[in-house]
Amino acid sequence: MSRRFTSVLVLFACFAAGLLVAGRIRQATEAGAQSATPRPTVTAPGPIGNGGTLTDFSRVAERTVPAVVNISATQIVRRQVPRDPFFTFFGGDENFFGSRRGVENSLGSGVIVSGDGYILTNNHVVTGEDRRVTIEQLDVTVALADKREVPAQVVGTDPATDLALLKINARDLPTMPWGDSSKLKVAEWVLAIGNPYQLSQTVTLGIVSALGRNNLGVSTYEDFIQTDAAINPGNSGGALVNGRGELVGINTVIFSQSGGYQGIGFAVSSNLAKRVVNDLQQFQEVRRGSIGLLPDQVVPLTTRIANQLKLPDTKGALIYQMLRNSSAYQAGILPGDVIVSFNGTPVEDPGHFSRLVSDSKIGNVAIIGVIREGQRHDLKVTITRPPSSR
Repeated sequence: MSRRFTSVLVLFACFAAGLLVAGRIRQATEAGAQSATPRPTVTAPGPIGNGGTLTDFSRVAERTVPAVVNISATQIVRRQVPRDPFFTFFGGDENFFGSRRGVENSLGSGVIVSGDGYILTNNHVVTGEDRRVTIEQLDVTVALADKREVPAQVVGTDPATDLALLKINARDLPTMPWGDSSKLKVAEWVLAIGNPYQLSQTVTLGIVSALGRNNLGVSTYEDFIQTDAAINPGNSGGALVNGRGELVGINTVIFSQSGGYQGIGFAVSSNLAKRVVNDLQQFQEVRRGSIGLLPDQVVPLTTRIANQLKLPDTKGALIYQMLRNSSAYQAGILPGDVIVSFNGTPVEDPGHFSRLVSDSKIGNVAIIGVIREGQRHDLKVTITRPPSSR
């Protein structure tokens, strides 16, 4: 009896020990599995615009939206129209064209660039899209974020960049700081902010698609930021803002075959816009340099032309034709020359060359490098006023 009890007791002890060992082994296995597969950690998002995780842009919008206004303009215009040939013939009037007076309206957005009432917008928002008319009277009204509507004075316009500067009688207006557009990077996040008709505000988000776009045929002097942030009609003249809440561009145009947003928008760079603002404030015009070459007298290089001229690539600007009274011709530049540098800066294309010349101070002497018959020549050219303003 005692032997049987002792055997049962031993078996029970072994069973209990086995359970204990198995439990410890399972705990060790689970602990090992947990240590081999760490739990996912949540990292704090980095700062906006510094390569960090995309975060909430509401703070940026809250600071910048009040500085974007709505602009409406009414133009009394005179348009040339063909006369009726029947009455022209029998009336003996040799002037085939007559004129007709009418009223046109345009609207868009603008950006307050100083607290004392200076507002930057697109020229076409103020003067309308049609360049074939003569504006006899212009009335511009600005609607502020606080719903006030005030008349605006046109300080100056610059059709070459499609920019215009307005002034309203107001103080302590909300503004946003200027940003350095040369520091923008492709794929950087940006906001497009507008104030279209009957809407208090619009904010769209996108990225910078490309920088330094030109030769688009939008304006004479082009330095555009391309973005996929929606820039719909009515948002022209609004702000392109980086993740730090700085103004890096003025929204100008969209590429569209339907009139709606298609993911390709263009904004005038803030560095160019800032220079236009400074000139319009001081002189009521933008003072650009020139060497007497018109836009159609300088053409881009093609691969075929570059091969014929034995050039290594298509970088540069080919002089197609020129005026004999231009400072370029007087300095020794000839048709057929390929401009490859301006004051030591390599020239990429005609648009780049035009910007380099335009940004030069009138009266300065520039060193222009050209390739002629395979030989390089460095010529001294005096910077003058553009031919149209002399």
